[in-house]
Amino acid sequence: MATKWNLDPTHSEITFKVKHMMISNVKGSFRTFTAEIDAEDEFFANAKTTATIQTDSVFTNNTDRDNHLKSAEFFNAETYPTITFESQQLNNQIVGNLTINGITKPVELDVDFGGINVDPWGNTKAGFSFEGKISRKDFGLNWNAALEAGGVMVSDDVKIAGELQFVKQV
Repeated sequence: MATKWNLDPTHSEITFKVKHMMISNVKGSFRTFTAEIDAEDEFFANAKTTATIQTDSVFTNNTDRDNHLKSAEFFNAETYPTITFESQQLNNQIVGNLTINGITKPVELDVDFGGINVDPWGNTKAGFSFEGKISRKDFGLNWNAALEAGGVMVSDDVKIAGELQFVKQV
C-alpha cells in the first residue's frame, strides 16, 4: 500500500538561473507550487511524483522582468497558468515529463535524498534536493534579443534546482 507524502511549502523552494547578456546569471524562483509523492516504502525507489507550479508566481526581484516572464513572450501565464511535472520513479535521478506552455518534454534531474526525520510536533518528514538543466526553447520560450557586441540577451539553457521537504500523511 502506497504512502502519500505532501509538500511542506514553508520548507521548500524551486529556483532557476539563466545567463544574462552572456556575462552573468539572473536568478529567480516560483513562490507558489505544490507537490506530492506516492511511495511504496521509505526508499522512494518506485515512487510516483507530481508537482504543479503557478506560473504567475515567478519572482526575480524585478517587477518589470517578472511581468515580462508572465507575458506571452515567455510563460504565457494567462493561457498556461501552471507548469507540471510527473514521474514514475525516484532515485539518484528523477526522469519525468515536464509541461511548460502546453508543451511536454521528458527531463532528467539529479536528486539527493536528504533522509527522513521527525519534527518536534511528531510529523515525519523527508527531504530532497534536485538540480538539472533544460532548454527553454524546447518549451516555446523563444524570446531573445541580439547584443551589439555579439551574443544574445538570454541563454537557451536554464538551470533549475529545488529544496523540497515532504510530510508523511497518516
